[in-house]
Amino acid sequence: MRILIASDKFKGSATGAEVAEALALGIREIIPDAEIEAVPVADGGEGTVDAALASGFEAVTVSVTGPTGEAVAARFAVHGADAVIEMAAASGLDVLPGGVKAALTATSRGTGELITAALDRGCTTIVLGVGGSANTDGGAGMLQALGVSLRAGDGDMPPGGAALVALDSIDVAGLDPRIADATIVLASDVDNPLLGDRGAAAVFAPQKGASADDVAALEAGLSRFAALLEVQAGVRPSAELPGAGAAGGVGYAALAVLGARREPGIDVIQRITGLGERIVDADLVITGEGSLDDQSLGGKTPLGVAAAARAAAVPVVAVCGRSTLTEAQAADAGFLAVLPLSELEPDPAASMANATALLLQLGRRIATEIIPRSLAGSWSSMG
Repeated sequence: MRILIASDKFKGSATGAEVAEALALGIREIIPDAEIEAVPVADGGEGTVDAALASGFEAVTVSVTGPTGEAVAARFAVHGADAVIEMAAASGLDVLPGGVKAALTATSRGTGELITAALDRGCTTIVLGVGGSANTDGGAGMLQALGVSLRAGDGDMPPGGAALVALDSIDVAGLDPRIADATIVLASDVDNPLLGDRGAAAVFAPQKGASADDVAALEAGLSRFAALLEVQAGVRPSAELPGAGAAGGVGYAALAVLGARREPGIDVIQRITGLGERIVDADLVITGEGSLDDQSLGGKTPLGVAAAARAAAVPVVAVCGRSTLTEAQAADAGFLAVLPLSELEPDPAASMANATALLLQLGRRIATEIIPRSLAGSWSSMG
């Protein structure tokens, strides 16, 4: 019996690797000779670098500017001329000092410094995984780190999205010339535009600590930034492109100035890890993430894994912290079973605190209930 475990993280509880390890322990308690392979996967956000490292990439750690100006040790992955960067490592909510949010002033400068570090390593293809960002600066800080001049009054524009409302001039002549010869891939499932009711400020800034007044200030700043960038720098209009609103507008700067192409995060990860080829040889695939819900149906990691498994005619099971999917939705998504931790521990706090122990129990259940059904060819959706 060959089992492939390709799970995203359970945010706040377990990494993708820890999820796989716990499930594997549970399965092997019942089926000691089970052949189990773990492939960490992600949707382009946190966990993307881990997935690359598990597939043979080398870890590189550099010191960059954190979201509020402090130095942050950020890791990215390199293999030959390819680099995989997680924006969250440099400009994410998880690296804010003391976890104190700074909705108006947080910068994406460190992300630009990570791109520079990758270019310094000779990389010509750079995957920029976005997600978990602390900023809503439209990628202005990232561009400044890459040599773009942003001026407000007599000086350089200060960090953060709120400062953009005072922006006077933009000059992209100093943009690192190596960008022109590089392929930048924006790994993001977010399809929001930069501005408006579905934009970076309105939808995502409140998650970063923004009040209603802050959202209005950030929206005004992003609007001015986009207008000046397109008029003064002559970049293609990109504010309405799907993904422009990703990561506080970093998606916009990447698409408009860096010439990035946007790809769903799971598609990028499948290419990096060779997931499709690995699935072909499996008898069962297990995938998952912390929450399976309507948002998951839009193309999150488990849906991408399920699609690849279905294409290879391999049954796929989902594990999760909680699920709001109906049996019909789960079946339509390709899941032959959905196993939430909430069935074992209804209290969310206790479930998160004991996720690995609960996953061990699910591993046993998979070995005793799911695998026999798989071998017998008798499948039904399970809640």
